[in-house]
Amino acid sequence: MAELLIRGALVVDGTGGAPFRADVAVDGGRIAAVGGPGLTGRRTLDADGLALAPGFVDMHAHSDLALLTDPDHLAKVAQGVTCEVLGQDGLSYAPVDDATLPQVRQAIAGWNGDPPGLDWSWRDVAGYLDRLDAGIAVNACYLVPHGSVRMLAMGWDARPATEAELNAQRALLAEGLAQGAVGLSAGLTYPPGMYAPTGELVALCRVVAEHGGFFAPHHRSYGAGALDAYAEMVAVASRSGCALHLAHATLNFAVNRGRSGELLALLDAAERDGVDLTLDSYPYLPGSTTLAALLPSWAAEGGPAATLARLRDPAALARVRHDLEVAGSDGCHGVPVEWETIRIAGSRDPAAVGSTVAELAARAGRPPFEAARALLLGDELSTGILQLVGNEENVRALMRHPAHTGGSDGLLATARPHPRAYGTFPRYLARYVRELGVLSLAECVAHLAGTPARRLRLAGRGLVRAGYHADLVLFDPETVSDTATFERPRQLPRGIPYVLVGGVPAIDDGRPTGALPGRALRRRPDGTVA
Repeated sequence: MAELLIRGALVVDGTGGAPFRADVAVDGGRIAAVGGPGLTGRRTLDADGLALAPGFVDMHAHSDLALLTDPDHLAKVAQGVTCEVLGQDGLSYAPVDDATLPQVRQAIAGWNGDPPGLDWSWRDVAGYLDRLDAGIAVNACYLVPHGSVRMLAMGWDARPATEAELNAQRALLAEGLAQGAVGLSAGLTYPPGMYAPTGELVALCRVVAEHGGFFAPHHRSYGAGALDAYAEMVAVASRSGCALHLAHATLNFAVNRGRSGELLALLDAAERDGVDLTLDSYPYLPGSTTLAALLPSWAAEGGPAATLARLRDPAALARVRHDLEVAGSDGCHGVPVEWETIRIAGSRDPAAVGSTVAELAARAGRPPFEAARALLLGDELSTGILQLVGNEENVRALMRHPAHTGGSDGLLATARPHPRAYGTFPRYLARYVRELGVLSLAECVAHLAGTPARRLRLAGRGLVRAGYHADLVLFDPETVSDTATFERPRQLPRGIPYVLVGGVPAIDDGRPTGALPGRALRRRPDGTVA
């Protein structure tokens, strides 16, 4: 007799094949059987009207600290997420040393916060993964962050690495991969990673390829130079032989409206040429980052303290303003900033949250640039923003690609986060499956579970199959929906009454259990992740 029998579920197994009705038995943390006669369980869960799917994989998560400080982690658990990929966009908290850790904490406080009282005693990837193993709500994989590695090897200098510095980066990367990281991330509009030339990325990706991992870049532009930036990442993968996963793949800003066909043609050609390629996206239009991220790259050289000094220097300020408002800074994807599209999501000034920079400036009777500068100085660069620049036709076209996966890119620490942090996965099921029919239910579940599990090379995860880990989600296809909005972004979804991680209920009949069955999933010497 199994521990749990899920009776009469519509099984959407993650392969993309047609759903089917079956009883599913769970025992010892794994799926004991899918269908078959005489299945019984000490507990029987009536799944009439519910779909049973593999737990969803968030391929682009910023829960690096949230998993440690918010044990319930309902933002993701309630969506049916059972695995997250951390260490994104080239900046995270391992590897670091005593000098770089404070710099990283300040640089990405706008993403993840900087929680007081946290024990920061780890320094390498192994130590961070061990900390996750102490008890987390969902499973987690980790990418070695290129910017953090570059910081250790050569600081915040805006120049190519010397051969010695490149060798130091290679060694740090190889160590992180050997300790269990699944690949390499890069943030090529964020300092210091944005200063790396293509050749440096190729050299590092060769190390990743040797270890069976993948490269997950936030590339150099999602705006004016987006197609060139995508082409560069494809070239990096082709030259290095490394698998490629394009982070939050989209085409933003008015300059890219209707250009998804060009990007899809580029990706399809790369696949025909042998590039092992996947991508992720979130089903929303606005993006989310920090206000400091919009600054030109030269203004960020030297690290946060140097950036703040430039924001107090009249000569530097004039140049920053010209790059932002006239030339189009590389931090703003080569597009001149439109202050009416920059909405404050997090600030030490609570009165600023929810307003655009243009609205703040109008209320204060000063130019928008000065309003933005005041926020940057007051928040010490940690101001969180939404950037209202998306194109719906591009969002829909990219999610149809067979190599597509789901990634929330959810920033959880801001006062008013992007609703994608709480709504990405049910929004796919509600809006883009049930309401619009952009994807079938089977296709969508494959994109959210089966395909990412294959990219990550997860051993025994990502499908509803006997012998696989019982990372499972039960949802009502007719009622599942996201309820998080831009005004009320922390609302939990509806229609997902059960979530199991390793067979342990994290959501049981719609109620959080507080269980912490997740752990760090580590890359093994054969390249698989378990």
